[in-house]
Amino acid sequence: MTPAPSTAETIAYLKSLPAVRERSKLVYAKAQERQLKHFDVDFAKLGDVAKFVVSLIKRDYGPAEIANIPPHTRLRHFDVGQKDRVGQLIETWKGRVDTMETVRRLTDLIVVSVLLDAGAGDRWTFEVKADNNQKVTRSYSRSEGLALASLTMFKEGRFSSDPRYSFQVDAEGLCSLSLESLREGFQVDDKKNPLLGLEGRWELLRRLGSALKAHPDYFGNSESSLLRPGNMVDVLFKEGSDRPRRQDKYVVRTESLFKIVIDGFAEIWPPSRTNLNGVSLGDVWPCDAIHNPSAAPDSTEHYVPFHKLSQWMTYSIMEPLETHLNIEWEHADLLTGLPEYRNGGLLIDLGFMTLKPKEEERGLVNYKHNALKPGQPAVEVVPTFEPSDPVIIEWRAMTVATLDLIAEEVRKQLGLPNLTLAQVLQGGTWNAGREIASVSRPNTKGPPIAILSDGTLF
Repeated sequence: MTPAPSTAETIAYLKSLPAVRERSKLVYAKAQERQLKHFDVDFAKLGDVAKFVVSLIKRDYGPAEIANIPPHTRLRHFDVGQKDRVGQLIETWKGRVDTMETVRRLTDLIVVSVLLDAGAGDRWTFEVKADNNQKVTRSYSRSEGLALASLTMFKEGRFSSDPRYSFQVDAEGLCSLSLESLREGFQVDDKKNPLLGLEGRWELLRRLGSALKAHPDYFGNSESSLLRPGNMVDVLFKEGSDRPRRQDKYVVRTESLFKIVIDGFAEIWPPSRTNLNGVSLGDVWPCDAIHNPSAAPDSTEHYVPFHKLSQWMTYSIMEPLETHLNIEWEHADLLTGLPEYRNGGLLIDLGFMTLKPKEEERGLVNYKHNALKPGQPAVEVVPTFEPSDPVIIEWRAMTVATLDLIAEEVRKQLGLPNLTLAQVLQGGTWNAGREIASVSRPNTKGPPIAILSDGTLF
């Protein structure tokens, strides 16, 4: 008889990458048995979803470009309007800092930008003044707007404790960040330009400062007293330097980066997140679709980890280390598809998943209650739920499992067996989810199910 795992082993498993895919597959198996609690699934529509994704990839990329689709990372959002803003920023640093410091700075930027990327709502925009013409501005919303806002604040030094060094994020700078500074940086006006979860984002950044202080082994640097997210680059590069090279590349385990992200930033999660024996598990939730009524009261076998924010950050940090430090990532295929509303919305808008009538009715009641709150526009009614609602947990689990199957079918249809999941997300599913949303709900372009954002969950 196999002994029961210890609490430490259970925590380690639920905070691991393999657990995300394994537990989500259990939920998908329940769907195949018609035993989901909140959704009906039409498996015949899976091929239609894949065909739609492939059609968009072929439309947006030439035959020679598809194999080189960039990975789905936060850096893509800085390029909105086909402008290489990060590349231009790197050019201004040349001759002033070495490559290692360049990558530290990019990592600093990525970490705060990812953390600030929770749903912005349908009314918020960020205005960017055009180069050499201060009278011309362009407005950006949602993820791209949040990305450009975070980039602007980074360049302004709002996350730095030292005004002489703008291009850094450090613990003291985050802990002393004021809500008013963040409000100003996001151009928030509660009546004209409201941003969902502004205070939640502010608290998240301040907790990030505390997390940096709690983990000097990850975020410290022998050459400086500053505790920065970017100092993790030194830890990862050392791993690559200590291991045998592969065709002149430094080989670093993807798990090593993910561990820094999942453990080093553990303190950022609100106290309301799932915890086990006082240890916060982060983006881990009980899923009633796989709950066994006869299980022990303290069983965690029905817990489904997603770690969406941590995986999004991992994907994003991997790119500059690979590009600038010649690092090759080992076991990158452990990362999963991201369970957020664009990927998940695609499955609903194309009919693969449908809310059960009772749940849809409950979600519409939630919408009506939320619409009565100040500042909520009463347009395009959609079922609405809290992030912890069982509907959202089941939807996210199905999204993770189904994205793997969509990726398999996309590779087959394109004849590109080596296309990575990160490329499928970027070139296909995320863009497809956004595009079908703009057709289905042209006023808001929002998802088919709304999640009440607190600024910490996507």
